[in-house]
Amino acid sequence: MESTTLTEKTVIITGANSGLGLETAKHFARLGERVILAVRDLEKGKAAEQEIREESPEATIEVMHLDLSDLESVRTFADQFISRFDSLDLLINNAGVMTPPYAKTKDGFELQFGSNHLGHFALTGLLLPLLLNTENSRVVTLSSLAHRNASIDFDNLDGSKGYKAMKFYGQSKLANLMFATELDKRLKQHGLSTLSIACHPGISSTNLFKLGGREMPRIFKGLMNRYLQPATMGALPTVYAATDPGITGGEYVGPDGKGQRRGYPTIEKPDPAVNDEATRQKLWDVSEKLTGVTFDFNQ
Repeated sequence: MESTTLTEKTVIITGANSGLGLETAKHFARLGERVILAVRDLEKGKAAEQEIREESPEATIEVMHLDLSDLESVRTFADQFISRFDSLDLLINNAGVMTPPYAKTKDGFELQFGSNHLGHFALTGLLLPLLLNTENSRVVTLSSLAHRNASIDFDNLDGSKGYKAMKFYGQSKLANLMFATELDKRLKQHGLSTLSIACHPGISSTNLFKLGGREMPRIFKGLMNRYLQPATMGALPTVYAATDPGITGGEYVGPDGKGQRRGYPTIEKPDPAVNDEATRQKLWDVSEKLTGVTFDFNQ
């Protein structure tokens, strides 16, 4: 097994090849941490690695394949990582798909719920032994302003009874936030030092914003860059949630500006729906059943 130095932490960032994930990876590379870019497209991952190395030539970076829309890929990634490392300081559940046309994952889940929530749920559960083996490790899960006014429709999780892209995106982001909250509650119940924190980037100019799955015309990109905060700012809540010594677990971090759309990181209050313990419990049970991944906190 590969061990790390006393100062070097091991960080996994999903979707680290562009946007918020790439900016987050750059930050930890600058700090001298060991950064794993967990990406679906290895070619794009290698390009991201090169971009980071140009800024931080001495960085310890590795690209590993991870397709969150395929549970077999999630298991393979976790198996490979566990076979090589004996600790994991930071798992940043960053990757996401936003408002695609109706589609299903390889396992038959609606694409947004399957990739954004279930893929990360499974990944976290499979990597939990290493997280628990690492003192004061953290799991940071990205949600979105879109979680507000969303709900979990347990009778139509796969979208077969009707699909609205934005509604299902909101559902997946509410699921992310409920998962992060419930995970922290369970970690604390077992007296464990691992923390779970949720965050959101406000409204950031990233490649999540595409028109009908196509690249956005240059004129719109120019407008976006004027009115939305850049990915460098959008990544700050993630970095804050991952590193701030005052974090105790269960927080929801986002920008401090008007409407939480832009600004510097602060602790926010999520939508009241997140506090519904019965729904959180049901979501957890359904997620374990759908993914076949159970969380063992007694390690």
